[in-house]
Amino acid sequence: MAKADLIPTDALLDYLARVGARQDAVLERVQRETARMPRASMQVAPEQGALLELLARLIGAARILELGTFTGYSAICLARGLAPGGRLICLEVDETYAGIAQGNLRDAGVADRVEVRVGPAEAALRAIPEEPAFDLVFIDADKPAYPAYYELVLPRVRPGGLILLDNMLQAGRVLDPQTDSARVVDELNHRIHDDERVDMALVLVADGLTFVRKRPPA
Repeated sequence: MAKADLIPTDALLDYLARVGARQDAVLERVQRETARMPRASMQVAPEQGALLELLARLIGAARILELGTFTGYSAICLARGLAPGGRLICLEVDETYAGIAQGNLRDAGVADRVEVRVGPAEAALRAIPEEPAFDLVFIDADKPAYPAYYELVLPRVRPGGLILLDNMLQAGRVLDPQTDSARVVDELNHRIHDDERVDMALVLVADGLTFVRKRPPA
């Protein structure tokens, strides 16, 4: 398909919402309740949540790390994709959102495999030993700190492991970055593009999702 052949019209987005993901009653409730919150735009779309779960299953992820949990939709999906006996660590800076997420994780029946750590993500990352322990990392937190998160996460991911970074198109603002967030993300996009330590692809999923695979040592 050539570029620009597919235009995301309202009708197409509605179709995607209806058949692009399977939602149970818990995910439907989390989506509905979060949509009424002031910062509802931080919630992942259902089809993105389904993709997270599928990717976790595809790579057999036993240890997953999430930066930015919000009300827990993506965490539920990641936890459901874990391999048997697997664990998910969630880093969330806001205590209120962390509490909501923990309740939603319990309702989804996955709280026993998830640990929510409350506090700044950068400090929490530095407290995690610098060893290749994680199979998958999902970064969806404060955008100005994305470059630091990327560098801190990379040594903590196993060779062949996957890093996913959300909101990498900034609603198109990366084309003419006038805000701090857009400038930081644009610079990071170019850095990842040129990073010989990884394989990468930036795709038009939601607001832009970057797939990063850590290359094994040569």
